[in-house]
Amino acid sequence: MRTVTLVIIHCSAVRPGQRSSARDIDGWHRARGWKSIGYHYVVRRDGTVEEGRRPEEVGAHCTGHNGHSIGICYEGGLDEAGKPADTRTPAQRLALRQLVERMHARFPKALVVGHHDLNPMKACPCFDVVREYRGL
Repeated sequence: MRTVTLVIIHCSAVRPGQRSSARDIDGWHRARGWKSIGYHYVVRRDGTVEEGRRPEEVGAHCTGHNGHSIGICYEGGLDEAGKPADTRTPAQRLALRQLVERMHARFPKALVVGHHDLNPMKACPCFDVVREYRGL
């Protein structure tokens, strides 16, 4: 197993009426020339957690950090006008927290951060990940 030092939270940057399942994102990423979906997990609006790449595989979700991270993406991140916003549903918040707790148990030394924390040019994931998961 590779050494994981980061769990990076992302949003799929879609509006409330748009869908972004793991299958959808896989198609978008393949269209960009990638081998498959870049994230390891996708958390849907209803709280369903879908698997993307296996955790043993290097992801393709955060330049310079893919080799030592797990990428988790929640469906959403834009408001109706297309502006960055924390659009997580209560079911997503719960499922995302449970998934982050599982990843923290599996990789206890890994820091939990948002994409924005590693690339300030990004709004993703549109909430303060470090503050929200500080207690882990």
